[in-house]
Amino acid sequence: MKKRQIVNIVNFIRAVEPRTPTDMLLPVKEQIRLMKKHRLRGTFLLQYDALILPEFTGLLKELDPEQFELGVWFETVRPLVERAGLEWRGRFPWDWHAHRGFSVGYTKENREKLADIFYEEFKKVFGAYPRVFGSWFFDSHTVRYISGKYGMDALCNCKEQFGTDGYTLWGGYYGQGYYPSRTNVFMPAQNPEHQLPVPLFRMLGSDPVYQYDAGLDMNAGAEESQRVITLEPVYSSSGGGNPKWVDWFMSENFNGDCLSFGYAQAGQENSFGWPGMRDGLTYQFALFERLQNEGKIAVEPLGDTGRWFKKQYAETPASAITAHSAWNDSEKKSVWFSNKNYRANLFLDHGVLRFRDVHLFRESFPDPFENTVCESNSAVYETLPLVDGNLHSGNGVLSGLYFTKTDGSPLLPSGEMTFTENPGGSAAVDFGNLTVTFRESSVRIESGSGFILSHRLGRTDRHMPSVRGLAKDGLRLFYKGESYGVFLPRGFFADEKTICSVNGAVEASFG
Repeated sequence: MKKRQIVNIVNFIRAVEPRTPTDMLLPVKEQIRLMKKHRLRGTFLLQYDALILPEFTGLLKELDPEQFELGVWFETVRPLVERAGLEWRGRFPWDWHAHRGFSVGYTKENREKLADIFYEEFKKVFGAYPRVFGSWFFDSHTVRYISGKYGMDALCNCKEQFGTDGYTLWGGYYGQGYYPSRTNVFMPAQNPEHQLPVPLFRMLGSDPVYQYDAGLDMNAGAEESQRVITLEPVYSSSGGGNPKWVDWFMSENFNGDCLSFGYAQAGQENSFGWPGMRDGLTYQFALFERLQNEGKIAVEPLGDTGRWFKKQYAETPASAITAHSAWNDSEKKSVWFSNKNYRANLFLDHGVLRFRDVHLFRESFPDPFENTVCESNSAVYETLPLVDGNLHSGNGVLSGLYFTKTDGSPLLPSGEMTFTENPGGSAAVDFGNLTVTFRESSVRIESGSGFILSHRLGRTDRHMPSVRGLAKDGLRLFYKGESYGVFLPRGFFADEKTICSVNGAVEASFG
């Protein structure tokens, strides 16, 4: 069965840009014009300060609802906060610092009050409550409250990033969509009774090869504020403003090696200004029209995708993003596998193969702001680390779980990388002399000869679990109150950083 290849155009609208003089209305007009020209359906999300201004709402009221969907972009701006009778503590009417501009900076009672005011104003202006909700990040209580009271078809939040704009989303579901845990919306629920009945989609169309460790220095380690390599049209070197990158991204991201469905979010926030996004959006939207006419992608509003997802999947499906090359280097290859239990990245760089990333999901792992008000410029949402090739690199070591022969020399692939879908949400990645199979709660590695998995670490000072127990068949870890581990039905631990195969195979399960 042919898998759906989905592009959501999501443009969100602010009323002010305090950092530089910007015409905030022009980008919205031009985005509408381009979408009409290319017959593309999509979504506009309004921040509260734009929702209360007739120049924005009057323009949006004229749009055909069959083509244009309207929803909420939930950042806490001055007019919303003051309407709730609260003190505005921001530097500007819109302030991107976490404790001022996002729901985590307020008590649960005030989060509900802010949401109610926003939703009632939306209904007053447009005649119905919104069904889609987005923000760079949001706390679990706010989403549970809105979902229960008003109902939602889809959520969207920021891509994976470390420190960018002062907030970190790290170790989460990589791309596509999932059903969030009620306890912590940043990670998928493992059981239906603990999941919110609304899918969450990751935004911005991340480069599957370079975004993960963008800016990483092998000696100094990860940047404190990670750079951005995404489909956003304002990024013109490698990103959505570069036609060569866009062509590569659309070809690789929608190549069909995705298990459940292919997905990316396009569009741009209006605060970047029209001159900065014009060329990139003009190129992308023309390309989207052509690819949609050829039956290669479906461009649709976020809510349509959410409703389809809910009909199609009772629980989070397994998904994959498979890049058979980088946009500028055919010798780099990357496979992201995600399901409700874990995510993993298998990375091939000029013949050197490693697991660049493995993180586990636990619905019991709490939202850091469930019972705490954020009082900092920054905020962190994370999952449970096993392998982190970004944050654990440094001091001359590029971190990861490396494939070596029993003599310690690199185990080099003997063939081209191929991706095969197996039943039950499983996928196999084959390199000729080595096959890695991702399953629901485990990973199996098979080779024609013995091999070793060697965990190389350059830094251990952040996002690092402690070892609580080691045996030949298992490693028990602990991170921020959560106990978890890796267990070996096949293979054995020689030490806490070394796994040895048995009869040419290793199987690792997570629990």
